[in-house]
Amino acid sequence: MLDDLRAERLKKLKRYTERSNAYPAQVHRDHAIAEILGAFAKFESSKGEVYVTGRLTAWRDQGKIVFGDLEDESGKIQLVFEETKTTDFEFLKTVVDIGDFLEAAGTVFETKRGEKSLAVTTLRIISKSIRPLPVTWYGLEDTETRLRKRYLDALIRPEVRELFRKKSLFWATMREVLVREKFFEVETPVLESVPGGAEAEPFVTHLNALDEDLYLRISLELPLKKMLVGGFDRVFEIGRIFRNEGIDREHLQDYTQMECYAAYWDYDDMMKFTERLYKETIEKVFGTLTLPSGDHMVEWGGAWPKVDYCDVFEEKSGINPSTATIETLTKKAHELHIDTTKVVGRGRLIDLIYKKTVRHTLIQPCFLVDPPVDVEPLAKRLERDPERVARFQILAAGTELGKGFSELNDPLDQRQRFEVQMRLRAAGDTEAERLDENFLEALEYGMPPAGGFGLSERLFAVLANVPVREAVFFPLMRQE
Repeated sequence: MLDDLRAERLKKLKRYTERSNAYPAQVHRDHAIAEILGAFAKFESSKGEVYVTGRLTAWRDQGKIVFGDLEDESGKIQLVFEETKTTDFEFLKTVVDIGDFLEAAGTVFETKRGEKSLAVTTLRIISKSIRPLPVTWYGLEDTETRLRKRYLDALIRPEVRELFRKKSLFWATMREVLVREKFFEVETPVLESVPGGAEAEPFVTHLNALDEDLYLRISLELPLKKMLVGGFDRVFEIGRIFRNEGIDREHLQDYTQMECYAAYWDYDDMMKFTERLYKETIEKVFGTLTLPSGDHMVEWGGAWPKVDYCDVFEEKSGINPSTATIETLTKKAHELHIDTTKVVGRGRLIDLIYKKTVRHTLIQPCFLVDPPVDVEPLAKRLERDPERVARFQILAAGTELGKGFSELNDPLDQRQRFEVQMRLRAAGDTEAERLDENFLEALEYGMPPAGGFGLSERLFAVLANVPVREAVFFPLMRQE
C-alpha cells in the first residue's frame, strides 16, 4: 500500500518537474501565517497580494473550487483555489498532495462561515512530499515508532511541538537567572583523558592524531572547579554529558546538564539560590508552581524543608547508615531483593538501600542533606561530624532533581578519597571515581571555599510529567 502511494507521488513529481522545479532554492514569503491572521483586517482592506509558505495539511476538492489548509510553525490558514482565479488550476489538482510544501500568492478574505482564507492566484510546489503523512494519530500509536520518527510525532501532535518550546524556554530561563546572578558562562572539553566528577561508567573513544584513548565526559565538575582556582568567582556551563548506563524512565546515555560553582558560598548559600532558581524557572515555563507528577500534585511554591539523610534513612530502613557495617548493609539489601553480586563498598550499598526505601517517599520538594562520606567523594566533610558530608539533593516527585555540595577544596583529603575510590574500582566497581592527578595539582595551588550544584534535563521531564525519553527530540534507540 505504501509502495503504491509512493509510486503515485513519484509520477506526480515527474509531471510537475516537466514544467517547474519541485525543490527550488529560493521562495517568496512576505509574512508568517500568524502575522497575517493577527492583522487580518488590515490585510483584507488593503486588497494587496501576499505570499505565504508552509505545508499542505488538508485538501478538499469540490470540483471547480478546492479548499486546503496551509500550516507553518506560526499557524494555519485556509487556501481557496478557484477554476477561474487560480493559474493552472486543473494541472495543480493533478500534482499537489497533502504533505507538500507550497508557496501561495493571493489576497486575504473571510468566507461566509467566518474562515480566514487566502484566495490563491498562483501556487507552486517548493518541496514535494514523496511519502504520505500519517493523516491522524492512528499509524503512530506505538511509542517506539513515535520516538524513532519524532519528526512525524511533532508534525502530527501540536502538544509535542509545545513541549519542546517549553524545554527551550526552560534552559533559556536558567541561563538568564544565572547570568543575572553574576555567574560567568563557559565551555569545557567533551573529550577527557580522565573522566571525573561523577560515579558513572564513561564511553571510550580513540583519538587517531595522538593515538590515545579518551573518554566522553560524564560530568562538568572538575574543569569548572579548575576555573575557580584560575580566579573566576562564579562559573556555570550548560552542556552535553555522556554516561554508559542503562535505559529507563529517568536515564539517558547523552543529555544536557547544568552545573554552577560559586566561590565563598557553602551549601546553605547554594540551597537558597537553587530554590529561587527552580521557582522562577518553573513559573515562567509552566505558568504555575503546582504541577502534576504521576498520581501526585507537587507544590513547588512553598518553603522547601531540609530532611536529614541519616535520620530518614534509619526511619525507612531501620538501620543507621553512618554506623552500619557492610555485613548489616548487605543483609538489608538482600531483604529488599537487591542484587549485591557486583556491589562493592559501603557507599554503593547505602545508595541502593536509600533508593529502595527512601527516595520514592519524598513527593513534595525538599533538600535531603548530610549523607555519610562513603556516599559522596567530592563534598566537604561536616565540621560537626567528619563522617558525613555537606551535600544536598533536591528531591520531589519521588526522585532526585539536582545535587549540590560545599565543595571539597582540601587536596590531601581529596587524594585520600580518590584512593579509596580507586581501590573500589580495583575490586570491580566500574562506576567508582578515578584518581585525577591534573585536578589534584590544581587543588594544590588553592581553590577558594565554594558551593557547587548540578541538575540535568530530568528536572524538565518531571515538571512536564513525561518520561525523560519523551522530552528528548531524538533519543538513542536500538537499531531496527
